[in-house]
Amino acid sequence: MTPEDLVELEHIKRLKYRYLRCLDQKLWDELETCFLPDATARYGGGLYEFTGRDAIMDFLRTSMGALTMLSSHRCHHPEIDLVGPGRAVGTWALEDTVVLTDVGITIQGAAFYEDRYLQEDGVWRIAHTGYRRTYEELLPRGSVKGLRVTADWWATDGRSTLGS
Repeated sequence: MTPEDLVELEHIKRLKYRYLRCLDQKLWDELETCFLPDATARYGGGLYEFTGRDAIMDFLRTSMGALTMLSSHRCHHPEIDLVGPGRAVGTWALEDTVVLTDVGITIQGAAFYEDRYLQEDGVWRIAHTGYRRTYEELLPRGSVKGLRVTADWWATDGRSTLGS
């Protein structure tokens, strides 16, 4: 592996991290730039499959767009391989939590992403992304005495209400 290869791997890591940040912050226009126009996605072990950036973005905007849905997606342990000029594949461990404040449920789980990346004009983009769950669990929030959201990116501008 060359120093140049290490730089390319870092660019791919930053792409994946931007994808996750934009998803959690609902920055749809920036998230859209992470994908190639003909990208594919396979979420939930194949429960949801999409072809084309527009279809992927429509799904993400619709399924993750409500301000009553708070999410945290964390990927780590990247295993990324450069498989040819401007081509790479990657496996990532995912841990995620989604809080549905309007229905009082928290979803948490873990999965492994399998991604493909292509570089065009020196910029890495996602050609395919998808994950398969190792587990997923639901927790009714009302069943946990005293549980409440004390900071919310949108409702409190990310400030804690604990001192209020």
